[in-house]
Amino acid sequence: MNLLASKTALVYGGSGAVGGAVARAFAWEGARVVLVARRRDRLAAMAEEIRAAGGRAEVAPIPDAKDPAAVKAHLDAVTDRVGPITTMFSAIDWGDVQGEPLGIMGFEKFMQPVVGGLTTLFHTGTLMAEHMAAHGGGSILTITANAAKQPFANIGGFGVACAAAEHFMRQLAAEYGPQRVRACWVRSPGSPDAPGVHEVWEMHARERGISFEDLHREYAKDIPLRRVTGLKDVANAVVLLASDLAGAMTATAANATGGGQMD
Repeated sequence: MNLLASKTALVYGGSGAVGGAVARAFAWEGARVVLVARRRDRLAAMAEEIRAAGGRAEVAPIPDAKDPAAVKAHLDAVTDRVGPITTMFSAIDWGDVQGEPLGIMGFEKFMQPVVGGLTTLFHTGTLMAEHMAAHGGGSILTITANAAKQPFANIGGFGVACAAAEHFMRQLAAEYGPQRVRACWVRSPGSPDAPGVHEVWEMHARERGISFEDLHREYAKDIPLRRVTGLKDVANAVVLLASDLAGAMTATAANATGGGQMD
């Protein structure tokens, strides 16, 4: 069963770890996938990987997702080529700075993911909502983290950015729901197979003289499923939200934390 066989999906950040995982999952479920990021070479490599697995993918580089004029021109060019977009997923990097307490970090670094994340999500989300409202509806999706609800030390403005992104999505859902536009997000714990998370975990494991697997077991010991959610499971949750099976879901999260954060 191909859950997304009738969908055309635009994936912002499609050459990254999360965006790439979601793009692969979309294509596996039958969607026509348009990969969007700055670097054409990385997008081309991802598209080739998807095609080699039997999926449909094409690339559409964008110079600057923080520029509303560039986002609008890009969307117009893409839809002229592939027709209406029915699913959007955003995994654009927010540029967060972590590893320092707030009093040392300072306001500018703290606000970096808040401003960066909301800028790109606002421009891509609102333009896509208008587009989908004019073409029968669709789903606008993104990813946040458990830090949206749970404070962690030394993560800077990342948790605040996640909370702000989630509430922006709620408002988008409230305003465009009558036009059959849904807005949802997956809440992730930070996948250990994502490159950035993996590197941090490896560093902590080395510092403590234990293996990566031992560290994973320690982090997962209080999670009901006894594992920290990987990228494939995150991507599958996004597929569910994009599919017609989630047709009654909007302004809500798919909690993919394995029970590590309970709603």
